[in-house]
Amino acid sequence: MKLIDEFRVFAVKGNAFDLAVGVIIGAAFGAIVTSLVNDVIMPPIGYLTGGIDFTDIFINLSGGDYPSLAAAKEAGAATINVGVFLNRVISFLIVAWVLFLLVRQMNRLKRKEEAAPTIPAAPPPPAPELLVLQEIRDLLASERGQPKP
Repeated sequence: MKLIDEFRVFAVKGNAFDLAVGVIIGAAFGAIVTSLVNDVIMPPIGYLTGGIDFTDIFINLSGGDYPSLAAAKEAGAATINVGVFLNRVISFLIVAWVLFLLVRQMNRLKRKEEAAPTIPAAPPPPAPELLVLQEIRDLLASERGQPKP
């Protein structure tokens, strides 16, 4: 029973929940980036390179001749999918760039918060030892006939 209780405490902690939300949002963000790469970025690059579709760039290891990667996969041919890899590298670079920009902006906002002027707090009361020492000083000064500082 103790193991279940420990798991319950772990599962409902804020950090575990935040991590779960981050993974879900990351998966959704990954789908958006995949669409951005495949549907927006790669077609112009393919156009500039003479109509080459990067997803159909592959190395056929089985010796047959296939017009596309889909045809090679359908035939069960062993392939090295260079174009798919390039798409994923570009997706990674886009995600990394966006995350860099987000972290950079968050750091700027934190610096602005830290640099914001704050109202100075009232000084803390003197320590009890200091009060006792001040009383002793005042007593000694009064015995000598000197005015209190």
